Amino acid sequence: MNLPDYETVSARMADEHVLLVTLNRPQVGNAINTQMGRDLLDLWNRLTEDAGPARCIVLTGAGERIFCGGGDLKERNGMSRETWQRQHELFERMYWTLVDLPLPVIAAVNGHAYAGGLEMALSCDFIYASREARFALTEVTLGIMPGAGGTQNLPRAVGERRAKEILMTGRPFDAAQALEWGVANALHDPRDVLPAALATAGAIAANAPLSVRQIKKSVRYGGQMELRTAFRFEIEAYNHLVDTDDRREGVLAFNEKRKPAFKGR
Repeated sequence: MNLPDYETVSARMADEHVLLVTLNRPQVGNAINTQMGRDLLDLWNRLTEDAGPARCIVLTGAGERIFCGGGDLKERNGMSRETWQRQHELFERMYWTLVDLPLPVIAAVNGHAYAGGLEMALSCDFIYASREARFALTEVTLGIMPGAGGTQNLPRAVGERRAKEILMTGRPFDAAQALEWGVANALHDPRDVLPAALATAGAIAANAPLSVRQIKKSVRYGGQMELRTAFRFEIEAYNHLVDTDDRREGVLAFNEKRKPAFKGR
């Protein structure tokens, strides 16, 4: 896969079909500055247009302590209203393009995830986290509020009442609470978070890629519909898979008692 050498992000194939994306500003807690917004937006757009061999993405942070500390407040210090809003519009496009990616994205939260960093993890399909990680949406303590999906994605994960407490207090919560409340799927020792996420990404990538994409689409959009309509949406997604080479290969491989060789066609 031919991707640019980004200034604030690294992207490399960790396996035949797994792309590892790393937020790469460890000296400032992988804080999101304007350049990172540009880099990530470019990357997500490229992967939306043509993911090449990638079938699953793992998103993590450089370093051992912090996944992402949120927006770069040093860069934002003294920003005019116009500059702040222009930057946030860039961030909005970056987050929404991540949410809309047809490929599944696993967040490997290797350390603390605060503010926009937690919002980025919540924009992924699910989260594996370090047992030592802490989480918070601290925007209310800075005179703002979450503006990258936090007030929407968090309640969908933990429930409305719990989310309002987290959002309105700005208090951090720990990894055990993240697991109990439904923010994280699994906890691992710090050194094991990324390997565990890559292993799961490999398992996903070994499945029929068109099926995985249709499942992601059906869960996301169906969850916003009245149930009967969502059932019909699911069937439409299902029917797209019936006349595919991968469906035929999956059934043939089952009958021949071998591992299927899916091609994404």
